[in-house]
Formats: sequence, C-alpha cells, structure tokens
Amino acid sequence: MFDSMIGANEPTKLPLTLFTDAFVIKGNIRTRQGRITDILNAGDEDFIVLEDAMVDEFGTRTQAVRTEYAQVNLDAVLFVVSNTTVETRPDLRTPKVAEQAMISIPPFRIVGHIHLLPERDLHDALGELRGRFVPVTDATFWSDTVGEARTSAPMVAFNHHRAQILAPHREVDPWAGLDRSAAAENETT
Repeated sequence: MFDSMIGANEPTKLPLTLFTDAFVIKGNIRTRQGRITDILNAGDEDFIVLEDAMVDEFGTRTQAVRTEYAQVNLDAVLFVVSNTTVETRPDLRTPKVAEQAMISIPPFRIVGHIHLLPERDLHDALGELRGRFVPVTDATFWSDTVGEARTSAPMVAFNHHRAQILAPHREVDPWAGLDRSAAAENETT
C-alpha cells in the first residue's frame, strides 16, 4: 500500500506549448500538479518557468531559439496546449456539462468543449465561468492571420482575460437543405 504512495509528491516534467501574440514556446514544466489549469491558476506568480525550451517567433525566417530555461509572462499567454491527458481524481471531480464553444483570442480561434455547472441556463453558466485560464477539451485551434493550421489537442487552457469572445458553437453546413444536383443540371443546359 505504501509503495504506491512513494514518489506521489515528486515533481514530474509536463510538456507544454504556449502561444502568445508573437511566439510559440515549447518546453517542460516541473510540477506536482496533474492538470494544466491547476498549474496556471493556482500560483500567485505572474510567470512560469519552462525547462528545455524552444522559442519560435511567428512570421520570421530565423531558426527557433533553444534555451535551458525560459520565464514566460502569463499575461502575455493567449493559450496553453497539452497533449498529455490526465485522469481526474474522483474526489476532486465536480459534475459538469460539456458545451461546444468557440473562443476568439486574436489572432487565434479555438473550438472545443467547455465544461459548465449543470442545471443552469447557458447564459447564467457562462456568467459563472471563472479562472485565469479556462480549460477546453477536444479542442481545435488555428490562426489564418499568422498561418497556423488547424491543430487538434486533447486539452487547451485559454487566458480568460485575453479572450474577446466566448460563445456556444454549432457546426453549420451552408449547403444543408439545398438541392445542389438541380442547380448543377441548370448550369449545364
């Protein structure tokens, strides 16, 4: 029994990718926390320190900079991506309802599931959404402005203060309900 507890409080290295207005920063953070939002929201610090970091600037043709450590200002971070999935502890789990959402955090957009308290009107639930960084699961992010292709990730945490729009989102087929075969026949005659 005690063997499973040994090492439970040892820090682990968690790989993260941070996006700012101008940079993509990849590296590892040493932490005892399991979830990205716990790392980003729990501390009183306005920065995090990444190890084995790579810093790449949007729109440049220079090589990315590699550095042993990089201190990143959390106010400058638009969102953080983790490709590591973490199972939540049952004793910390709060029942929530997943809602499809679109987050505009220029120059990026994020689409995925935000998790809201149940039995609430969506308007009220959005008003109760708190935290410096808010998690989005099953996320896709992209930026046409900086040429960042659509990328999927199990979890993204966006900077709530930097987001300009957070809205329910439904994929819409602009061609739904139209008989395109009839239109094609008219064009050929």
